[in-house]
Amino acid sequence: MISVPLTSVFVRDLCLFGYHGVLPEENRVGQRFIIDIEIRADLSGAIADDDYMQAVCYGTLCDIAAQIVTGKPMGLIEALAGRIADEILGRLDRVEVVLVTVHKPSAPVPYPVSETATIVTRHRVHDVAFSLGANLGEREVTLHAALDRLSMEEGLEITDVSSFYDSAPWGGVDQPSFVNLCAIGRTTLAPHALLRLCKAIEGELGRVPGLRWGVRTVDIDLLHYDDRSLSDRILTVPHRHLFDRAFVLEPLAEIAADRVIGGRRVADALAVLPRTSGDVTRRDPDCTASGNEGA
Repeated sequence: MISVPLTSVFVRDLCLFGYHGVLPEENRVGQRFIIDIEIRADLSGAIADDDYMQAVCYGTLCDIAAQIVTGKPMGLIEALAGRIADEILGRLDRVEVVLVTVHKPSAPVPYPVSETATIVTRHRVHDVAFSLGANLGEREVTLHAALDRLSMEEGLEITDVSSFYDSAPWGGVDQPSFVNLCAIGRTTLAPHALLRLCKAIEGELGRVPGLRWGVRTVDIDLLHYDDRSLSDRILTVPHRHLFDRAFVLEPLAEIAADRVIGGRRVADALAVLPRTSGDVTRRDPDCTASGNEGA
């Protein structure tokens, strides 16, 4: 598997005048600030097609920094750098990582220093959702363990988890019923990195290769990655069967009914999904996947 590499773009020693600082004199008189910016972005289209419209413009990076540095005074250069970084991520969709350094050559410190500076790093955060299921062994225990493992991964935050759902097998293979749930979260990891994580957790929890759509100790699927579409030999997002499966849409609608994926609202997709009696049953909502018992 070859993931799309990120390209670095730099702006160095951008000199701007502003009125930032903790001391009243700094806000009144002002001083020079030297700004360095590095972004990392997927510029594969720009490189392949020699297309300026798919690139990240150096001038735009400078414009963003200038608008903020020459704008409303701030007390801390840390806040100044953070504001520049956030604005770059907000305005330039291709950027995944941004590093902003703000140098303050004339900082009022009673020591002989050449300058003071701060560096702020920001990563673009992506909304994601996972479907988890199991029909072998202690199914609920395994699903709890999978959620815990996802939650502990650096670069991934699980923000909400559905109830447990009992569901009939899907795919025409005779096997025991499943317990399913969905989880939503935010991540700075790339899609293929999330896939590797899911497969690693499945292996740690005892899943072994077997019949497609057959019995399994645990199954973890990445359902969507923001509203991006991508497909290769091993990963397709949104998940190719997302809108075909009640055991996915039911728990996902519980926690993200208004989420739009592939142009379709989750609750709307569930409402028109052909169903059979007893295909998916929600358990007591007070007994959540996080293990909290109702009063």
